[in-house]
Amino acid sequence: MRVVFDTDVMVAALESANGASHQLLLRVGRGELRPLLSTSLLLEYEAVLTRQAYLQRTGLTAEDVQAALDDMIRLCHRVSVQIRWRPAANDPDDDHVLETALNGGADAIVTFNLRDLAKAADRFGVPVLRPGELLRRLK
Repeated sequence: MRVVFDTDVMVAALESANGASHQLLLRVGRGELRPLLSTSLLLEYEAVLTRQAYLQRTGLTAEDVQAALDDMIRLCHRVSVQIRWRPAANDPDDDHVLETALNGGADAIVTFNLRDLAKAADRFGVPVLRPGELLRRLK
């Protein structure tokens, strides 16, 4: 299954080893999920996950985050965004998530932010799921 993880899912996955987001990343590592990743989405992951406040809250270092992102890069399918749909999401900052999904042929977008992504993704026929919902569907 080809999925796009919104940044909030990556944040949750690194914050708690017990949550659904982390469990989904473990499934990526086992080859059960194939994350799609564009340059713009990777840059957002890096910018958010290396913020000083986030590092202090989690006890991670920038090197820890970079190692996790390097693993993600090795396991993902890289997407070149050829077609842009802007504005599409309620929050323009989420347009690159939708564009990654559409250009990569995603089976789903995984996010906690249903409000900003669901309506736009529905217009294009891409399911938007919370991490727990995707985990339940995979069982």
